[in-house]
Amino acid sequence: MFTMMKGKNDNSKDFKVRIELRVNDAAYSLSVEPRRTLLDTLREDLHLTGTKKGCDMGECGACTVQLDDKPVYSCLLLAVECEGHDIQTIEGLTKGEKLDPIQEAFIEYDAHQCGFCTPGQIMAIRGLLKSNPDPTPEEIRVGLSGNICRCGAYHRILKAAAAAAQVYGEGDS
Repeated sequence: MFTMMKGKNDNSKDFKVRIELRVNDAAYSLSVEPRRTLLDTLREDLHLTGTKKGCDMGECGACTVQLDDKPVYSCLLLAVECEGHDIQTIEGLTKGEKLDPIQEAFIEYDAHQCGFCTPGQIMAIRGLLKSNPDPTPEEIRVGLSGNICRCGAYHRILKAAAAAAQVYGEGDS
């Protein structure tokens, strides 16, 4: 459970809470303002900048991470809400130099143009494949429906997701 710590004066904005987060299988102890989002905590406090800040309103999906293996918009969650949960970011997918099958598929199918949406797209696909390792093309489209690609690389993103689904379906993930 988090604890309140008083700041320099009595203004509520100076209060911070101590939280424990588990991100990419590592434990972190942080002092954050209670209103700080998970996105800002990841990027600014933990320096995990693979998670992108797009709209900051839960509409574009660029900030998608996994919370207990489910895709979530990190801009809509407070960091204090995430204590006691397993958080996975794009940085946590590689094992040494071995890429996740979704990352490999994105490279193989050239499913990234500017690359800004790519981490969120990959994390959304991972969440889908964790819950359904053999999705239909329609289930893949629905699983990605909350993630916007401003470059319009959807056709290649869908191909990469389908290819990654084959690998996940074989149990190699």
